[in-house]
Amino acid sequence: MDMTAPPDPITDSDDLAAFCAELAKSDWICVDTEFIRDKTYWPQLCLIQLSAPARREDNSEDPDDGPAACVDVLAEGLDLQPVYDLLADEKILKVFHAARQDLEIFYIRMGRVPAPLFDSQVAAMVCGYGDQVGYEALVRKICKAELDKSSRFTDWAARPLEAKQLKYALADVTHLRRIYRHLADMLDDSGRADWLTEEMAILADPATYENDPADAWRRLKARNAKPRMLAVLKEVAAWREREAQSRDVPRSRIVRDDSLMDIAASAPTDVKAMRRIRGLPSGFAEGKFGTALIEAVNRGLDLPKDRRPVLPKSEPLPTTLQPLVDLMKVLLKANAAEAGVAGRLIANADDLERIALDDRADVPALKGWRRKLFGEQALALKHGRIALTAGPEGVETIERSPPSSGG
Repeated sequence: MDMTAPPDPITDSDDLAAFCAELAKSDWICVDTEFIRDKTYWPQLCLIQLSAPARREDNSEDPDDGPAACVDVLAEGLDLQPVYDLLADEKILKVFHAARQDLEIFYIRMGRVPAPLFDSQVAAMVCGYGDQVGYEALVRKICKAELDKSSRFTDWAARPLEAKQLKYALADVTHLRRIYRHLADMLDDSGRADWLTEEMAILADPATYENDPADAWRRLKARNAKPRMLAVLKEVAAWREREAQSRDVPRSRIVRDDSLMDIAASAPTDVKAMRRIRGLPSGFAEGKFGTALIEAVNRGLDLPKDRRPVLPKSEPLPTTLQPLVDLMKVLLKANAAEAGVAGRLIANADDLERIALDDRADVPALKGWRRKLFGEQALALKHGRIALTAGPEGVETIERSPPSSGG
């Protein structure tokens, strides 16, 4: 496709329906969005980009060409239902890059998560392109092209959109066709296509995108807090979450995190005590927010002891096990490099500590393909059945003989 003159965005409902009907003939499509969220709680969708591969005369796919367009979500009267129907069609694979925020937007608007899914960032990690590889890097490595980054930080809600903005946005789904085809072929050739299953299941799970106010306190990371403080924090955080959602403003516009933590710690039950909370604007304590927060504090204080939140005990790793964890990190890097997989996709530091403490730790590294690739050797290293040594090609594992019984 000639990207020097990007087509005008779709603003007419009939045109959009016709375009989506054309894409629906494909087995897979590429999807991206442009949105803003700095002044709202919910993401404000501004643009949807869609593309599909062209069909050659022999009915094979041509990922370097095909239908592609930007959909102007903000166009007056535009009916987006054809897009939602397309994304809900389970016969069509939806290809994204770093899909989570895009999928959250569609889940909010559609009430369901588009499926089936292919996330090129996750696939690239499986194929050896590194941890959380960016789209630009994949365009450069796979498509041998460079992206114009001048429109990256732009106001996508402003109209009209400039040609360079549309060109930038459309490139997010036109190059993605080649990237998908390349990564899909690599996965098929290596027999690793099913390695993505677990990650895609997480992305397809509606629970991934649900913001339950009752769970809002967990994101504040109140380490070492007592159950009484946690009970108050749970109530005031839930109140703030509901207010932010209903008013569609960022949480910090209601109450900042540090102020909310101070409220939970000091549990003010009257206006005078609320005035002493740092970071609250003048008159806050006397206003309706102050009143509502005092009521939330009292709800938390009144919560029966057996219903107060309790943080799971986090015992520090025994110092005697730290060298073992360090060895596991070396083993992880070596195995990941040999397999051409991003180490982050296999295990993280917390997983390694849990394996050091428990052979049956409930971590991904001890399940499925990760166990075969790393988990079994990690346990063997832990129990002295293998050792690490430096070889001509880097770190190698060697089997250790079982200790003699003596006599």
